[in-house]
Amino acid sequence: MEVQKRLFDPFFTTKDTGTGLGLSIAAGIVQKHGGALQYQTQPGRGTTFGIVLPQAMEETGQRAN
Repeated sequence: MEVQKRLFDPFFTTKDTGTGLGLSIAAGIVQKHGGALQYQTQPGRGTTFGIVLPQAMEETGQRAN
C-alpha cells in the first residue's frame, strides 16, 4: 500500500536500476492535456495502467482560444 501512495513521485522506484522518473513524467504529460493516468493493482499478478483523456475540441464543435 505504501508503494501505491508514491507511484507518481519523482525519483521513486522499486527497481534496482532506473531513475524513477517514468511514471512521474507520464502523469505530468497526461495532466497537461486534461487527462488522468490511472492504475489497477492485483497483488501477486501485477499492475495495469491506463490513460483517460478528454474528447478533442474539434469533435465537440468547440474552438480553441
